[in-house]
Amino acid sequence: MNNSHLPFNCTSADLEKIAINRLRKLVRSLPSQCQVFREPWESSTVICLDCGQCPDFINELSSQENNIIQAVQQLGLANTILFRMGNKLIGWKAIAPQQST
Repeated sequence: MNNSHLPFNCTSADLEKIAINRLRKLVRSLPSQCQVFREPWESSTVICLDCGQCPDFINELSSQENNIIQAVQQLGLANTILFRMGNKLIGWKAIAPQQST
């Protein structure tokens, strides 16, 4: 849908890139080699962190987990984070919905 009243002209791919860039700004400790992307997982969408190009970061993930979760929640990107090393699934973290105050 194209709305001429909107101040921007973005595709869903453009919005996806913007969201991932915002996630990287919120979680500054993510190495640039860590691939961050969203993908369908059964009936929902998940955030994937692929550390195939930065295997040393795997050791840091546990200390960064809360920051990553907060950023994903803040941006409303997904309810689950998948941790990968290339095609190998290393683990996942389900994110509880934020409670409104």
